[in-house]
Amino acid sequence: MPKPHLAQLFSQRPFMRFWLARVSGVMANQMLMVALAWHMYDITSSAWDLGLVGLFQFLPALLMTLPAGHLADRLHRGRIFAACMFLQAGVALLLVLATQGGFATRELILAISVVLGVARAFQMPAQQALTPSLVPQVLLQSAIALSTSGMQAAIICGPALGGLLYVSGATTVYASSLALFLLAGTLTLFVRYPHRPSQLAANWATVLAGFGFVWQRKLLLGATSLDLFAVLLGGATALLPIYARDILHTGPVALGLLRAAPALGALLMSLVLMRWPLRRRIGHRLLAAVAVFGLATVVFGLSTHFGLSLLALVITGAADNISVVTRLTLVQMETPDEMRGRVSAVNSIFIGASNQLGEFESGATAAWFGPVGSVVVGGIGTVLVAAAWLRLFPTLARRDRMV
Repeated sequence: MPKPHLAQLFSQRPFMRFWLARVSGVMANQMLMVALAWHMYDITSSAWDLGLVGLFQFLPALLMTLPAGHLADRLHRGRIFAACMFLQAGVALLLVLATQGGFATRELILAISVVLGVARAFQMPAQQALTPSLVPQVLLQSAIALSTSGMQAAIICGPALGGLLYVSGATTVYASSLALFLLAGTLTLFVRYPHRPSQLAANWATVLAGFGFVWQRKLLLGATSLDLFAVLLGGATALLPIYARDILHTGPVALGLLRAAPALGALLMSLVLMRWPLRRRIGHRLLAAVAVFGLATVVFGLSTHFGLSLLALVITGAADNISVVTRLTLVQMETPDEMRGRVSAVNSIFIGASNQLGEFESGATAAWFGPVGSVVVGGIGTVLVAAAWLRLFPTLARRDRMV
């Protein structure tokens, strides 16, 4: 099959409009989260509370994602995404008022984390299921790679800009996030696609159908669960404020750079995958990338030099991006459109568990063993997971081609 020309992809106007909306939304969210983490650590100086921010986002997402996936198969996915952007704009506005009014407390930040978790529950299935409706299938892998590159660029710029703006105060960051969320929601309202709602009645069987679909396809189960356990064990995002202030002895600007570093690696890798998509030995390359992710996490955990820490995080982002692009392409190609919302919801649960629950795991283990012990043990665990999946999911390990 000839390589699709990128000019074809850029000519897909609904996709490009949605791409811009996602970039704006991700940048706003990243700015918001870096300010929220630093704000919480300023208030409490507690690794446990940093972990709770992740846990309070994960629990509502876990409870709401499956119903959200069913909703994404019945309603206009673009409008669901827009509603999530406007909800997060409301959160940013509340944070502006709370910071200015002096009532930005630990309890308020935890309550806001719950709202952000609910927004994520509805946002993720809608945005994942929408992309295949906006491009021809021959352009899907390139579209996912381009989407990933845009998201990672936003993840690079968002934390770095958030850390820089935080020097002027948390209110500046929250107000900037508010403007970007409003832009993202408005752009998405103008996305048009042929919407074919599912006619199935809402019941437990239809809501849980996505789990059945993934469970019956061991390759998809192996790929999504691999990402779950790798990032759950190897993620160190929640501990970055501790590393920035107490280990690397830097400030909020450096924290923004640390948060942006994995995204820089992911952006570079997504550009490579756009030009040279993975075509052979998909499974072995996926497992090798997860092992590299774990090893780089160990290096970060042991480092006391800011430059080496940045480099290690860049490598974790590059390795993780291989997993992201491979997993999303496989899921979307092998899922019929009328089920994409529910299957994307299952994928969102795995992603949410690996990110938000991983933040709680990092905070809890750091409170017990210290931040260095938490990160190093998690990185070693990730390498062991990659080795175990080689035996547990041979279909995934032997997968040669994407299609």
